[in-house]
Amino acid sequence: MKKWIIGLIVIGVIGFITFLFISWGIRVNNTMVEMKGQAEVKWSNVESAYQRRNDLIGNLVKTVQGAADFEKSTLTEVINARAKATSTTIDASGLTAANMAQFQQAQAGLSGALSKLLVSVERYPDLKSNQNFLALQNQLEGTENRIKMERDRFNEVTGNYNIYIKKFPNSYIAERNDFEKIALYKSNKGSENAVDVNFDFNKKE
Repeated sequence: MKKWIIGLIVIGVIGFITFLFISWGIRVNNTMVEMKGQAEVKWSNVESAYQRRNDLIGNLVKTVQGAADFEKSTLTEVINARAKATSTTIDASGLTAANMAQFQQAQAGLSGALSKLLVSVERYPDLKSNQNFLALQNQLEGTENRIKMERDRFNEVTGNYNIYIKKFPNSYIAERNDFEKIALYKSNKGSENAVDVNFDFNKKE
């Protein structure tokens, strides 16, 4: 067999292998882009659910402020915690462990203040029978459940993405295209469950 034919065969084999490698790299890169995008969308849903809670708490505070002699310190604590939680947001492209911890801390502070407020309401019969308050309380309960559901969905999608970019040889593509691990949402100690906003206001005093 002539040398030039052998050369063409070698070049063809090398070209084919190169084509396969490039095709694989493009496919893996596109998969990472898609998975990261899905994680970012899920995070947007988490923030949206928290924003819904912040809005409801704002309306709840306005209702409680109308009650005579309600503990001003409790209200102030909720108002300050809500302001901090509202101002603490994370851009979807900056889901680092440090940013996530800061976000969680702000939300946990608001959850604690909200729980304290709801316990205080037990001492105010007029508030306990206020239809606007009861409606907001019911909406808050549903929102707390929605928050937990959205966090779980975010963690599931993000966890799959984190595993995918760490698998070899996917990690080769990830390292060269700046696909980094996304921090998961970890519940603060003692906050595994949603805030309990379901009080029985019909029980006897």
